[in-house]
Amino acid sequence: MRDPHDIIIRPIVTEASMNAMAEKKYTFVVDKKSNKTEIKNAVESIFGVKVASVNTMNMTGKKKRMGIHVGKRPDWKKAIVTLTEDSKTIEFFEGI
Repeated sequence: MRDPHDIIIRPIVTEASMNAMAEKKYTFVVDKKSNKTEIKNAVESIFGVKVASVNTMNMTGKKKRMGIHVGKRPDWKKAIVTLTEDSKTIEFFEGI
């Protein structure tokens, strides 16, 4: 079994994700190879909360250029985790 900290890479802190926290929805960058069950178990073990559902999406990296050279940012996976109604909030996001 993989370490939960290898599955959950970092939280996404944007205006849209902060507004979704009122509905107990939290957004994370996760490992590209992880599935919804692994993400659910990782969030429950790291933060000690109950997860109702997990929605994932594969994000494609943007094309960037420096002069005539064209490059591409890496592809990544985003997970939106919805907590149950009786679950506590994630304290990591409280001070933000």
